[in-house]
Amino acid sequence: MQDKPDLAALIASRICHDLIGPIGAVGNGVELLAMDAGKPGPEMALISESVANANARIRFFRISFGAATGDQRIARSEVMSVLTDLTRGGRISYAWNSVADLPRREVRLAFLLLQCLETALAYGGKVDVSRDETGWTVTAEATRLKIDAALWEVLTELRAPAEIGAGQVHFALVPDELARQGRRLVTEIGETVIRLTF
Repeated sequence: MQDKPDLAALIASRICHDLIGPIGAVGNGVELLAMDAGKPGPEMALISESVANANARIRFFRISFGAATGDQRIARSEVMSVLTDLTRGGRISYAWNSVADLPRREVRLAFLLLQCLETALAYGGKVDVSRDETGWTVTAEATRLKIDAALWEVLTELRAPAEIGAGQVHFALVPDELARQGRRLVTEIGETVIRLTF
């Protein structure tokens, strides 16, 4: 019997696919306006920055929440491009260390965990992602962490709690993705460091 399609992932893929074109068109329009206007003012810079941020978030969400079949792969250069654009002007920096390309499902799980870490790094910090022959290690460091223990417990629960909100949905998706990949997550949370291995 064939597995049922992941409808939520397919919806996310469709939304991201349909939004990426218009956002790109707005970005192109902003570039053309800047060329015609000569020296761009602060309002043009703000619009341009907002379009770039929206584009980066959509690309990030497409990998995190979109459909991924077992044999799809994603190039390291694409991951780096998404993370570079995502962190431009932000409080969190990322270092991504992996081979040239990886299974899309593995990157999807790593991106879901990056969103969990973003929640903890509310005041900024740095994240290091490494993939070697033994598996993945994701380490976040900050001078101050914001930890909601109930949310972090969700990562090891078999089912998502009813109270979880849209802003924390990535926590609820991690256990299912771990199960799909046959992986086990180990979390170590200290005062200034979080280490995730899977």
